[in-house]
Amino acid sequence: MNINKDSKYTDEQQEIALYAKVFGHPARVVILEHLFKINSCYCGDLVDIIGLAQPTISQHLKELKNMGLIKGTVEGTNVCYCINHENWSAMKEKMLTFLNQDVEVNDKTC
Repeated sequence: MNINKDSKYTDEQQEIALYAKVFGHPARVVILEHLFKINSCYCGDLVDIIGLAQPTISQHLKELKNMGLIKGTVEGTNVCYCINHENWSAMKEKMLTFLNQDVEVNDKTC
C-alpha cells in the first residue's frame, strides 16, 4: 500500500490517508450509505439514485473497490456491488484507533 517506497511515512499512516481520501467525495459516501441500506446494487441503479453520469459513478465505484471497501460480482454484462465487510471492519478498526487518540488538556496546550 506504499504510496512512495522512499517515504518517511509508515504504511499505516499512508493507509489512513488513503481512507480519508476515498471518503473525501460525497458521491462515495452516498454510494456506501446506499450499499449498507440495500446490501447490493448495480452501477445503473446508482446513476438513478445519485444523479451523476454512469462513467462518473463507475469511477467512484473503482476507487472504493481499489481500497477494498466494496467488491463486485460479475453477473452477465453487469457487476453487482456490495460492501466488503471484512475490509470494512479492518478499516474501521484502523480509523477508530487513529480517531480515538485524545489530547491531554492542560494549561500548557496552545
